[in-house]
Amino acid sequence: MGAQLTPYILSEDARAQAAFYTKALGGEILSVATHGQIPGTPEAIKDKVMHLSMTVAGSNSLFMSEAFGPVSFTGSLNLSLTYDNESEALAGFTNLGEGGSIKYPFELQPWGAYYGEVVDKFGVTWQIVKQ
Repeated sequence: MGAQLTPYILSEDARAQAAFYTKALGGEILSVATHGQIPGTPEAIKDKVMHLSMTVAGSNSLFMSEAFGPVSFTGSLNLSLTYDNESEALAGFTNLGEGGSIKYPFELQPWGAYYGEVVDKFGVTWQIVKQ
């Protein structure tokens, strides 16, 4: 039996976060469904994103939806992107860091790969690797 793992991010502003990721990593927003598409939805939440599907950094899938309150990330779960190309990896690392913070600089590691960690402006920690 096979399965595909797709990260699902709970966001305070899914549209803005998705736009940031498509700009930072390349990709596209494939679909957006709002709560307003469900009959009887209260007016106050009609524009909230119920489900957003997108691709980033090639054919990697991400899903998102908007929270009904503040979102916090504990750091106990990170997203990792592995690149074949060093300049693409560095660009992804740099772009994700705009408005965020660097946890660990992107540099050559003793095991022979380039590695860095960055927390984006939405609080998501990304591990960027170039094998």
